[in-house]
Amino acid sequence: MQKKFKKLSISALMFLLAFSSFGAQGFANSDSSQASLYVEADHSSSDHISIIVELDEDSVLQAKHKGKKQSEQILNKERKRILAELQQSSADIEVIQEYDTVFSGFSAEIPQSELYTLTQISGVKAVYPNAEYEVTPEDAATITDELFSAEMLDSAPFIGAKDAWEAGYTGEGVTVAILDTGVDYTHPDLAHAFGDYKGWDFVDNDNDPQETPAGDPRGASTNHGSHVAGTVAANGNIKGVAPNATLLGYRVLGPGGRGTTANVIAGIERAVQDGVDVMNLSLGASINDPDYATSIALDTAMADGVVAVTSNGNSGPNNWTVGSPGTSREAISVGATQLPYNVFSAKLFTSEGKTYPSAATMGFPSEDELLALNEGEYEFVNAGLGRPADFSSIDVRGKIALISRGDIAFVDKVANAKAAGAVGAVMYNNVAGNVPDVPGLALPTIRTTLADGQTLLAELAAGNNTISFDIAFSQKVGETMASFSSRGPVMDTWMIKPDVSAPGVAIVSTVPTHNAANPHGYASMQGTSMASPHVAGAAALILEAHPEWSVEFVKAALMNTAENLFDMNGKLYPHNSQGAGSIRVLDAINTKTLATPGSHSFGIFEKDNGKEVKKQKFTVHNLSEERKRYSISFTGQEGVKVQTSNNLQVQPGQTQDLNFSVHVDTSKLKPGYYEGTFLLNDGKQTIEVPTILFVQQPDYPLLSSIGLSVAGGYLTGDVYVPVGADQFELRIRNASTGALLTTTAQATNVPRGFHAFRWDMTIDGQPLKAGRYLINAYAKDGDKETELTGSVITIE
Repeated sequence: MQKKFKKLSISALMFLLAFSSFGAQGFANSDSSQASLYVEADHSSSDHISIIVELDEDSVLQAKHKGKKQSEQILNKERKRILAELQQSSADIEVIQEYDTVFSGFSAEIPQSELYTLTQISGVKAVYPNAEYEVTPEDAATITDELFSAEMLDSAPFIGAKDAWEAGYTGEGVTVAILDTGVDYTHPDLAHAFGDYKGWDFVDNDNDPQETPAGDPRGASTNHGSHVAGTVAANGNIKGVAPNATLLGYRVLGPGGRGTTANVIAGIERAVQDGVDVMNLSLGASINDPDYATSIALDTAMADGVVAVTSNGNSGPNNWTVGSPGTSREAISVGATQLPYNVFSAKLFTSEGKTYPSAATMGFPSEDELLALNEGEYEFVNAGLGRPADFSSIDVRGKIALISRGDIAFVDKVANAKAAGAVGAVMYNNVAGNVPDVPGLALPTIRTTLADGQTLLAELAAGNNTISFDIAFSQKVGETMASFSSRGPVMDTWMIKPDVSAPGVAIVSTVPTHNAANPHGYASMQGTSMASPHVAGAAALILEAHPEWSVEFVKAALMNTAENLFDMNGKLYPHNSQGAGSIRVLDAINTKTLATPGSHSFGIFEKDNGKEVKKQKFTVHNLSEERKRYSISFTGQEGVKVQTSNNLQVQPGQTQDLNFSVHVDTSKLKPGYYEGTFLLNDGKQTIEVPTILFVQQPDYPLLSSIGLSVAGGYLTGDVYVPVGADQFELRIRNASTGALLTTTAQATNVPRGFHAFRWDMTIDGQPLKAGRYLINAYAKDGDKETELTGSVITIE
């Protein structure tokens, strides 16, 4: 996303989610007669704000699952009453969407000054921000013919989809909804999956959910939804997880991949009304809240029998980075993994014998091309930021392109270098720290830190332009968690998230090219956006095999049979990184035992309470035609004890609860996060149920979800403060050196929730000079401090 101010561009470093957003999270008002307000605004301003309003009245499906009756007519009447009362205060109100199926309420634009009035109206339960989203996969690259190979199409077979096809399950008769940027239903690999009715477009409000084409004056063309759809159900050059499933597209994100919470909720409503069996949402906001509007909508969809699958976010690897709707209590939230791969070490030398200790392999199209860099010395050339214009005045044919991070995606930089004739690239960071790995780059690429990059530039300036490499095989690594994949748990419920994981790195799938001469193509993308449709496709296969299964059974089957994942050093990933593990679809189809729910959180054990006991249970389902006797065991960290039966007997086709108690002596444990796993073994199969608990209040981050925009000579933004803070300020730093230049937007006693700020873009009263500036948010509460990286702005 780029916003212009004079000659200023914004390149985001934050928001490594399935998309970026101006996040907000709420706080309940102390007055129980007043609606909860999840929006911070200037209550004296007549400027409009876009909001989601939740009513006290249950939606049709919420009431149904409480055993009550509700009607669209009653809800419509209630909305009209509330709006009429609000309009007595101000007529300047525009309703955007109305909801009555999975969510009860409406979205609207109202003057900020009317927010307080709205919260006082009886029947209003809560007011949320209508968060704006922008799809941003971690990286994306068009796949050329010479790179299109079977080796890039391994993700579906890896999770067991090919085995499921051979067993006769292809998704036939199962309908999957794709809530995204639209879908190119004319793509040869996707056309088979669509009928006459193709879904709905909530951006243009019509029945054509096609992707945004090139040349749309409102913003850039899109392809994200088509890539997601291909992973679910392509059947051509690319074969999706469920190649014979039926697809419906719901365009909730428009030009440039941008959209709103209002359209996402509307898309969920329409998909449920259309009778879909599975829905995929490869999107999410950096709002770690189980009760945000989209999470509520997905919970209701699941309760009505629709398997809802959503990406966990791309803000990892720290805890608490999952965002809504991945925070849903019921929906299946998915983390991203990288398939097994070989690791190569890399050394870098220049002609004066200098070495660069930070050098490491970043990405490459093939191992042969990477190792070919060892064959000689190369001339290297400064290619700036790697944009097409940067290559227009230099000759990199047969040379190495030295490229700085910033402005455009890594894959685009390297693709531009290849198009200009380079044989390799060296990518250096533009801030302190390391550049991330990006598998599948178009050229063999070595990464370095900013310091080593600046040394390379100095070498060029001194006339030393020769570079050589020493690249060697290091180790083979199994399936691992992607570093960008967001981690749980969920704030307030302390639930384990993600629920499961699936491949999300270098995933090749279908895209429109927006080129009339060759309109259909393929691209490699990575992100939890790419992992989620693997699970949606797997759910379609499971439902074909077991159409009688409930959504709870589908979710439990995926979780109970998932494969544990280990890092490069052989250490088991925490539950809040991998969830129950990486899905194995045929194992999920064939399981004869289920344990529901598929994970447990015991919440918080207060440090001062000493010995404390909590009781819970899960239900064991024997799906076989024979009596089963299960041995029960629990593995956990020292200091956490679980008491339960050592064995359990369940009759054929029957269920039985397994009661257990958790014993914690907090006086003997350090504050922090503790996890364990139940194992149920019937002699033929072992299934696992992960658990977590906390000793003392969790160490929530002080800040999350920073968003920035520029307009009218001001930089404005929002940041979520999860638990409140004594102090807040913006810190303006030199983007290259990290040096602190100034602080601004100071505030004290900042409450939990959504905090807004504004800066006039001056330092010591003078407008910013040409340069690159890093905008960070800082908070302090007691002895705890957090500085959250925001965005780099460039003034030319």
